[in-house]
Amino acid sequence: MKAPKNRRVFVVGYGAATPLGTTFEKTWERAVKGDTGFQKVSRCKVNSLSNVVGEIPGWNPESLDFVDRKEAYNWNADFVILTMAVCREALGRAGLIIDRHTGPKTACLIGSALNGTDAFRIAMNNYIKKGPFKISPYLLPNLCANIPSGKAGMMLGFTGPVFSPQGACASGNHAIGIGSRMIRDGDCDFALAGGVDTCIMPEIIHGFANMNATIKIVEGDRAFIDPGQASRPFSIDRKGMVLSEGCGVLVLAAQEMIKPYGLVPRAEVAGIGWTSDAHHFTLPNPDTIKLAINQAVDDAQIQPGDIGYVSAHGTSTPKGDATEIDCLRFIFGRHIEHMPVSSNKSQIGHTLGASAAIEAMLGIEAMYKGLVLPTMNHIPDPGLSDIDVVPNKVRRHNYEFFLSNAFGFGGTNCCVIFKGV
Repeated sequence: MKAPKNRRVFVVGYGAATPLGTTFEKTWERAVKGDTGFQKVSRCKVNSLSNVVGEIPGWNPESLDFVDRKEAYNWNADFVILTMAVCREALGRAGLIIDRHTGPKTACLIGSALNGTDAFRIAMNNYIKKGPFKISPYLLPNLCANIPSGKAGMMLGFTGPVFSPQGACASGNHAIGIGSRMIRDGDCDFALAGGVDTCIMPEIIHGFANMNATIKIVEGDRAFIDPGQASRPFSIDRKGMVLSEGCGVLVLAAQEMIKPYGLVPRAEVAGIGWTSDAHHFTLPNPDTIKLAINQAVDDAQIQPGDIGYVSAHGTSTPKGDATEIDCLRFIFGRHIEHMPVSSNKSQIGHTLGASAAIEAMLGIEAMYKGLVLPTMNHIPDPGLSDIDVVPNKVRRHNYEFFLSNAFGFGGTNCCVIFKGV
């Protein structure tokens, strides 16, 4: 094999659809205002106390100019069309035109935790009520993890490698890491990297509730009156995550490609660390989380004290949040007392495979503009009193590096360090 080119990799654009908005611009506008995107579930009926979720507002595939009724009917796994729309937004925001020169050198890596589960649900309903001949011939493609990337390529014209990094809730960071390595080594010049999940359906909502992962909202809880307060990472009364849908895609580019194509770098991918727990399918392993963070710091060739902010995984679970903070204390020592640590999940909930990608771009945009986004809905926890979680309000803050953490079911960890430009 050829020797790697050892090229530097930059983020030059991004697109998103989240509970705060159908585009990155709308998401960012509401994020800096301190809005949250939670409500009682409207996409389906559930019989659960975990009935507050994050839905993409106004999401309707048929409202998109490239989708007609037949296309929406055939591709009924929402993660397919959603990925196509967000990839198009990301390329547009980056200003990267796909043509005969850039197309073959552009990869697309979109991870997902649950893939086309919604399409399978529709097929099973048709099978039970109407019989086997009413199962769509598009069912199997709708279930394939690589199809969102492939369909985006069919629409947008890139012909580089397309596949889906499957890292559960760390998938977005895995996509960024793999895409960056591919560009660094010379396999491609550009990469669309991110994650997507469209998970608001009864079986998934009840499944998370039954494993005590999501918050159960009873009378007397502050989210009973105001669903917007359901996700509260690092708070004394955190009780579980809020399940959300979403998609986030970052455009990565080799440094040598930025000037020739008139691109504007927003941040550099400075360091990547990835480990697995070999411990438990949901409970975190502090030792391997620490190792992943240390790997990212070492890969960036910096010291822990150079990190100016941490975008925490911060799911709003009692044990998960406490474990992550303990790991940060171990890595950063006394520096943590002067380093903001906040969780975007307080505003958008847990978008599963999309979460790390969305959180990366929010962190990059904030760093680019000299800000840190807050941890909303915060009520102090005495056990975390040494941590500056940026409570309830965006803050001015200048820094050169930030760490973005992501951990997933199955014990998969991926941490990425971004450097400002």
